[in-house]
Amino acid sequence: MKDQVLLPKSGLYKANLHCHTTVSDGRLSPLEIKELYMSEGYSIVAYTDHREYVWHKELDDENFLALPAMEADLTEQRGCWPIERTFHFNLFDTRPSKDREGRDFMPHCDYHDKAGVNEYIAKMVEEGFLVCYNHPYWSLQDVTDYCDLKGLFAMEIYNHGSQLEGMYGFAPQAYDDMLRSGQRIFAVAADDNHNMFQKGDVEFDALGGCTYIAAESLTHESVIRALREGRFYWSAGPEILGLEIKDNTLHINCSPAEKIFVVQNGRNYYRSQALPGETLTGAQFPLTGDEGWFRVEIRDARGQAAGSRAYFIDELL
Repeated sequence: MKDQVLLPKSGLYKANLHCHTTVSDGRLSPLEIKELYMSEGYSIVAYTDHREYVWHKELDDENFLALPAMEADLTEQRGCWPIERTFHFNLFDTRPSKDREGRDFMPHCDYHDKAGVNEYIAKMVEEGFLVCYNHPYWSLQDVTDYCDLKGLFAMEIYNHGSQLEGMYGFAPQAYDDMLRSGQRIFAVAADDNHNMFQKGDVEFDALGGCTYIAAESLTHESVIRALREGRFYWSAGPEILGLEIKDNTLHINCSPAEKIFVVQNGRNYYRSQALPGETLTGAQFPLTGDEGWFRVEIRDARGQAAGSRAYFIDELL
């Protein structure tokens, strides 16, 4: 396995890739969202208002990028919302245009028509969108819903709003299910914030889940390229401060953590755990080449997690 840097030690842009504003059902305006996130060190926000594509290009400057996007949905028709399953997809635009505003980018097939769902994903990819599958547990979905999906760019392994609402925002098992079904997709963390509560309130749903993106510059082209290539990691608190392969060994550096795990395609895994009252800031694990794929996950003393996307051995050789 060749020596390679999977994630750099610094220079990543902090992003929220799921956000709702007054364009749909959020409390804050797009400008207020920009001001809130920039005040906390974010450089990127994807404006994913429900069913409404808007490119907030006027918000872009040398320190902030407004990614044009929207959230689409497809729900069962059972007449009882609390138990209806639903697909939610974020569409990140790779070739933005004001001409897209007002267009219909919603799916129009039946929820149970899996071929129709995949045709919709394929159509959105052809339109130039990166398609992300959102919050599977909040959506009441299971392996029968998401393991046959095709053409996805990523899934939300952590959704902060869903985690606050019912502790169903963290979905590592769903990600592993999708990987083990043969899907080669990435994983992101995001807020899905609506800002109905003020900062400091226990129900404040912003600033909890983010994605750190290793883009060359803060431009739409560069950020989209980094997303396409999987040069990012997800976090609900901790930080990954470097990830590389050297001499067939995986080297992990991170903020203080209690546990560092390397999850694999099979039931084998690598782990390093701190003694009670102590912390880890890194670990090294020899790679055999038999892992199939692996992803890093770390947990800190508060139980908060961060991790990488899956890396496939055949792509690393």
